[in-house]
Amino acid sequence: MVADDAVTSAIREVLSVIPAGCSWLRPVKNPTGEVVDFEVAAASGSGHDIYRRGTGRVHSRLSELYPGIVDGPLWRLYFEVLSTGEPARMDEFRYEQEQAGFTPRSVFDVSVHPVLGGLLVWWQRLDEDRRRIERTEQLGNLGWAEYDLVTGESQWSPGVYRIFERDHALGPMSRAEQAAAIQVDDRGLGEAAWQTMEVGGVSDVTVRFRVGATVKDLRILSDVLSDAAGTPIKIHAVVQDVTAREQSRGAIERLSDQLRSRELTALAEHRLAARLQHMIQPVPEAPFPLPGLQVMVGYLPAERAIRVGGDWYHAQELGDGRAVLAVGDVAGHGLAAANSMAHLRFALIAWLAIGIDEPATLMRHLNSLCTRLRVTGTAVIAVYDPANRGLTWARAGHAAPLLARGGVTMPLEMPAGLLLGADDDSTYQVLTPCLSAGDLLLLYTDGLVERRALGVPALLPEVMGILGAASTDHGDQALPALAARLNRPSPDDDTCTVAVRVL
Repeated sequence: MVADDAVTSAIREVLSVIPAGCSWLRPVKNPTGEVVDFEVAAASGSGHDIYRRGTGRVHSRLSELYPGIVDGPLWRLYFEVLSTGEPARMDEFRYEQEQAGFTPRSVFDVSVHPVLGGLLVWWQRLDEDRRRIERTEQLGNLGWAEYDLVTGESQWSPGVYRIFERDHALGPMSRAEQAAAIQVDDRGLGEAAWQTMEVGGVSDVTVRFRVGATVKDLRILSDVLSDAAGTPIKIHAVVQDVTAREQSRGAIERLSDQLRSRELTALAEHRLAARLQHMIQPVPEAPFPLPGLQVMVGYLPAERAIRVGGDWYHAQELGDGRAVLAVGDVAGHGLAAANSMAHLRFALIAWLAIGIDEPATLMRHLNSLCTRLRVTGTAVIAVYDPANRGLTWARAGHAAPLLARGGVTMPLEMPAGLLLGADDDSTYQVLTPCLSAGDLLLLYTDGLVERRALGVPALLPEVMGILGAASTDHGDQALPALAARLNRPSPDDDTCTVAVRVL
């Protein structure tokens, strides 16, 4: 008995520090010696079962902890392993058990091994991992693929099927099908990729593929896995659809050539400038929803001359149900400013796609990018959590957003933050004010409130008055009406606004 207690204590100590869903079960017998239940004799640490219970499960019976599995297929598998002494596995076991405050339906892979007269059970949760991967692939418009050089088998993630617009039932495209889909002028890139991987490098190429009736620009990052003898056995690849980025880059280059040639009239140049802005950052014509918010974006180019500006915005839902809002302004005008603006906006979207969403961290990344591009600019980045109505935000040399509540408008208290591109080692402070239902929040660039002409008074008080009045209007047309009143182009600067109502 003393030895048995020592073994149990040792197992409990080991499992308690394992960062996975493991438990050691001992059979519970009735007076006739028949196994009728299992007791959790040891368990991994806190937060490793579906109800976030850890070692607190020790000494409890399975029928009490998870009544939904009693007499089911997993329950019978436990008895089978105990009887035969052979390990077994159940893939994609679906657990359903209603309990307030927890997700009632989850999917697991379960492994069962006979150990010291009991069962060592490992649960690997699949539904949450799959959800995270799916959201990441959707936000980044990417996916992963593997090709086994030994068996010739391929595996694709859902994101790659989405990029190639291919039915899952057909399976991955063969190498021949992929080669045939590559545009003729880009087929030499495949050979260059192989040469890079053969010398142990990571290949990074952008290739044009014919997908249905369209041509897509796909960035493919790939490397080779080799065995101990150095023989290649598998290719790993990440595929991202960068068609929009390449089209914008091509549009900027084409428009730059056209403007430099001076062959276009001022009216034609103005139209080209408007098309360029729209390609880089389309502006929705009507309010749109984000978690806990209603959002309306406005963008007005400068009135005078042909000034493609560096003003930009971004607004999207994050994978965890929060929302990100941002505005920024790259110093200068013209296609150089627009090109820098496109770099910053698409970089922000890429970082968000891989889970980087903390405002101060994003500011540091943008600051480093501006330093390398040798440009300066300002920005505000905010993340709104509808669960607690907290607005976590940071700024880099930009005006604070305006908050209107019950007819009164005030700028948010400003965190410290230096101009982007001024100092590569800059850090950025974060503040988290709490918003209320019905609040109006306005993120804006300086074209809304500043005028360069002498004798023109500052427009900020007037804008604050308009916003305060709008905060008392709770109708469906409140945001469009506000946008119409703020729809006044500046003679010299572009104007970008992101108006937000808290629901």
